Amino acid sequence: MPLHQGLSYRQQGLLLTGGGALVMSPDALLIKLIDLPDAQMLMWRGLVSALGFLLLVVARHGRNTLAAYRRCGGTGIVVALLFSLTTCGFVLGNQYTRAGNVLIILASSSIIAAGLSWVILKERLPRRTWLSIGLCMTGITMVVADDAGAGSLVGNGFALLAATTLALNFTLCRRRPGVDMSPMLTFAGLIVGLGGALVASAGGELTLPDGERLLMIVGLCLGIVPLGVTLLQRGPLYLPAAEVGLLLLLEVVVGTLWAWGILGERPTPIAFVGGALVLGTLVAKGLYERRLELRVQKATAGEGR
Repeated sequence: MPLHQGLSYRQQGLLLTGGGALVMSPDALLIKLIDLPDAQMLMWRGLVSALGFLLLVVARHGRNTLAAYRRCGGTGIVVALLFSLTTCGFVLGNQYTRAGNVLIILASSSIIAAGLSWVILKERLPRRTWLSIGLCMTGITMVVADDAGAGSLVGNGFALLAATTLALNFTLCRRRPGVDMSPMLTFAGLIVGLGGALVASAGGELTLPDGERLLMIVGLCLGIVPLGVTLLQRGPLYLPAAEVGLLLLLEVVVGTLWAWGILGERPTPIAFVGGALVLGTLVAKGLYERRLELRVQKATAGEGR
């Protein structure tokens, strides 16, 4: 179902993906603030977010909830498995290295998605999209330049796992046009949560977090993650996978701003320039694409007369 009858498919995709990226922007910061052992963090994030995803699916589809799951088919199962790996990679990456390292590596998902779309879907991206990806990656590098050398090999490896599986997830979704895969995120949460619970149980770490941490877990995993990821997962219904990955860079920039504001980190001038480059590129690309859209609409209207 269209998001709004008055918006083009592209505009709907921009709103969904950009909105999802903004909602998810405090994610890395909250993982750092919650500061739980690996298995506990995965357990609570997976199980609580699975409940959040389920509630969201029921709220959206009502009596057609089971049908929404069935429509996803075999591709949906693969999407669930891939997103469970993305979650593990993102969470563990933040556990073992600085958030800046994770974010810059996650930002590479746009390039990975572009390559996968070209190979798997035979989608040819215009030069302006490749140019935008290059400019945004340059800006992201500038934003997290102070952190880039401090990460561990293990943490960077987990972050690369998250970026690769996320890009593959979005690419696969493009193979089932018109089918919303977001309901399958429920199962991704269950996979992560149950896996984390098994490891935590084996290590004797099955404990309830204290009040403040528990509140942050509920806010993050029952609210922010289900809403933000559902919006992002719907992006490939309207946009090429590479462009969905490109809009994810909003999360990187805004997430860094959250860290500056909450943790009191003082941004460097180069970080400001990098953030401006990313946001400016996204705005300029959006305006240019809108101009092309209007031109096509006028040409189509002229032919119909």
